[in-house]
Amino acid sequence: MCPLPVSPSLDAAREAWRDWLKSERRLAGHTLIAYEHDVASFVGFMTIYLGAPPTLDALAKLKPAEFRAWLAERAREGMARTSTARAFSSVRSFFRFLDKRGLAHNASIAAIQTPKLPRSVPKALSEGDMEEVLDSAPGQERAAWIDLRDTAVLLLLYGAGLRIGEALGLTKATVEELLRAGRDTLSVTGKGNKTRLVPLLPQALEALRAYRNACPFMAALAPREAFFLGARGGALDPAIVQKRVREIRHGLGLPDSVTPHALRHSFATHLLGAGGDLRTIQELLGHASLSTTQRYTDVDSARLAAVYRAAHPRAKG
Repeated sequence: MCPLPVSPSLDAAREAWRDWLKSERRLAGHTLIAYEHDVASFVGFMTIYLGAPPTLDALAKLKPAEFRAWLAERAREGMARTSTARAFSSVRSFFRFLDKRGLAHNASIAAIQTPKLPRSVPKALSEGDMEEVLDSAPGQERAAWIDLRDTAVLLLLYGAGLRIGEALGLTKATVEELLRAGRDTLSVTGKGNKTRLVPLLPQALEALRAYRNACPFMAALAPREAFFLGARGGALDPAIVQKRVREIRHGLGLPDSVTPHALRHSFATHLLGAGGDLRTIQELLGHASLSTTQRYTDVDSARLAAVYRAAHPRAKG
């Protein structure tokens, strides 16, 4: 829907909101354009719905039914719910700005619920694909210690279900103590500053030790500094791990859903498929709510259904 002319006062308010998003919120260029487009579409709809370009006073008087009419029109046009949820967030941001600046106050928008999004199901790799990911050789010549580093990181993501930030947040002291004491459990501080214990596979422990011994910067590293380092000796950037996984999936012909976080999803899904109970998996993942962990039952159910359809004689027919 093309934006239609609006009153000068509203136009000025939109320009001020745009400047605020750019200077105060520091939104990226494409995000800023999306926000502007969403509000322009909303104003365009209200121009048609109200029969005239809306003023700030008209926006302040909008009722819940009029906001719902806009949402219903988007649904009628076949807009994706994710797109509508983002558009509603943009419009709500604009109304909050108007309220804070004393330009227009509308309590009705608070009565509108954000459109519900379809629950996303984690995209896990098959066990075979996961083995290939872990065994994948680098596509270019580089220092051997970097390959050992990447192997150790990937084994922590899949073998222990760590988030990428948790793995890269490990300090030299934490890992040194783990290896020195010969323990097979790692203390991890995750979201909400909550600490949990996760068991480590022998392969993960060996990978940590191999990387530690080969890294040329390790001896000079202070105990509280990051254990995983980049090629020049600084803390390893998550983007480097993401790039490595991207190279692996391209090399193996895997889908774009294969990301570092997908390895954590695979950890949980494979545990569940092997008979692990949800409470234990919840603890291992560091989920605050069991409902978050329950998403993995959807994954396993989908896998079982696919196997059934492929194998059952009647399903095949």
